[in-house]
Amino acid sequence: MIAFLVRRIGQALVVMFIISLLSFSIQDNLGDPLRELVGQSVSEAERQKMRDSMGLNDPFITQYWRFLKKAVQGDLGNSYFFKRPALEVILEKLPATLELVIGATLIILILSVPIGVYCAINPRSWFTKVMMGISIVGISIPVFLTAIMLIYVFSIWLGWLPSFGRGETVTVAGWETGFLTTDGLLHLILPSIALSSIMLPLFIRLIRSEMMEVLEQDYIRFAWAKGLHRKRIWFIHALKNTLLPVITVGGVQIGTMIAYTILTETVFQWPGMGFLFLEAVNRVDTPLIIAYLIIVGLIFVITNTVVDLIYGLVNPTVKLARGHT
Repeated sequence: MIAFLVRRIGQALVVMFIISLLSFSIQDNLGDPLRELVGQSVSEAERQKMRDSMGLNDPFITQYWRFLKKAVQGDLGNSYFFKRPALEVILEKLPATLELVIGATLIILILSVPIGVYCAINPRSWFTKVMMGISIVGISIPVFLTAIMLIYVFSIWLGWLPSFGRGETVTVAGWETGFLTTDGLLHLILPSIALSSIMLPLFIRLIRSEMMEVLEQDYIRFAWAKGLHRKRIWFIHALKNTLLPVITVGGVQIGTMIAYTILTETVFQWPGMGFLFLEAVNRVDTPLIIAYLIIVGLIFVITNTVVDLIYGLVNPTVKLARGHT
């Protein structure tokens, strides 16, 4: 386990270096940040002087090396718009994004496992056929269209749920959350459903296909031959082995949802990192853009490492220290 952690930390450092390099290299293609900072009234000579003072005219290697030295100390630069450290601005929005991802993840877990298992056990039932059809449609519909449909039905037509914002929040141990207020939970429902619509059909189909494959294994046939109760066979022997590949794929996909929050947060005006990122792009706030990409990349790296650890603990045949998967 220790050898695995050391190896994964080394891999994570290499991945984060590549992410930082790619993130920093796109800044010249985003536009001129001075356009948003000073407008059109400043002369070209003054612009050049400001660019020199900000280090924007330095060679790329010089700029990146300066950025890297500060980044390892936790300094990802100052936001041009907020006039504050970019990392501080990102971390302020992180709770809202994680709250949205947690809400979507709970919906996926609560619905996908029982539906997927039922569809595997009863492949010819009318419910299975309906769910497989719905899952195909769900995979095909983009998240922003799902979000707009939810707003129209539940906010405009029925008037049951709020259509934008985060609602009332409370701060617990320095963490701002809407999970502990009724208004916050009501505001969370529609964005969470919209975000979960990306992965829910995938998980249902994945669990169904994996469980159907497991049910054809020899040890399951032996369990039937021994006369074990069907619920024990389905939910202990079969489901446990079904969830092993689901853990691997699920962990990566849940990390992917953080990137998908950009569209969801935009439609629902959810004050998270994704909405902040789009605003930073419009303002050409390059330090904020780079900080966002690095933080999201770091979350991916951490998620993948944790998933590998969980997989190794759940499946004792996996030897983490030897590099087998």
